[in-house]
Amino acid sequence: MTVLVDPPLWPAHGRHWSHLVSDRSLHELRTFARAAGIPDRGFDLDHYDVPADRYNDLVAAGAVPVMGRELSSALAASGLRVPGWERARAKPAALRARWARLWTDPGATPAGATAAVGEELVERWGEPHRVYHSRLHLADTLDALDGLLAAGTTGGAGRLAALALWFHDAVHDGATPADEEESAALARTLLPPCRDEREASRTPGPTGDEQAEEVARLVRVTVDHDPAPTDHVGALVSDADLAVLGGTPARYARYTAQVRAEYGHVDDGAFRAGRAAVLEGLLALHTGRGLFRTEAGRRRWAARAAENLRAELAALTG
Repeated sequence: MTVLVDPPLWPAHGRHWSHLVSDRSLHELRTFARAAGIPDRGFDLDHYDVPADRYNDLVAAGAVPVMGRELSSALAASGLRVPGWERARAKPAALRARWARLWTDPGATPAGATAAVGEELVERWGEPHRVYHSRLHLADTLDALDGLLAAGTTGGAGRLAALALWFHDAVHDGATPADEEESAALARTLLPPCRDEREASRTPGPTGDEQAEEVARLVRVTVDHDPAPTDHVGALVSDADLAVLGGTPARYARYTAQVRAEYGHVDDGAFRAGRAAVLEGLLALHTGRGLFRTEAGRRRWAARAAENLRAELAALTG
């Protein structure tokens, strides 16, 4: 692996910045950055933004100085690059707009507690220690849900599923099922004061605790991704969360690189063992009741997900 850095020519916030990338591994990139004293908050999906006064330090630590065009080419060739169209969906403003559409008519702004909850969730999904479970993952799951809904499921089920996806990794410290339990508890705390402004004339006041409890239950479905056969909303949430598994081989490879970097504090042997256990569990679902529980999910993602999972497992255990 080679870490590359370009000259500090990029102006922002009254300073000039360099970009730090890897030509192969986000895990190694994060390891290098942390060893060099670059904070996690400098990471932006596929690179670090580093201030000009750190450029010489990074070169001295082993980063290879290149011009911006060469750096961009290396990042693209690595398969780690997150293109602009994906970045746009994960921007805080884009996510705030999606949150608002759950509560108001198009173009309107949710008021009071509803807006504050959305802002807190956007901030949580942007925590600097996250690499895979980031704002981009939130946007991806919401897009996957939209695709499932377009295939035939409509109404309140879709809205409940969307709320569950907003909360499903709102707490993420890399500990299952503790993260999901804390995320569910967060939903029970934050959701009751939120108001659906579209329904205000018919149902004044804050939404009831029943909605929050149902969202909390749906969050817990993502612990084992094994909703009951009659749990149609749970199937939507589970399938949307797992949709990344059915991506192209290149997209799946980027996902696995992000996961490894997010668990960078775990040594290679322990990570390989833990990750292999996760893959075996997912493949057991695939051969049992099914990894995807909606018809649209099975049709879109099941076959490719099985191929991706088996290939990763073979690489880990081979």
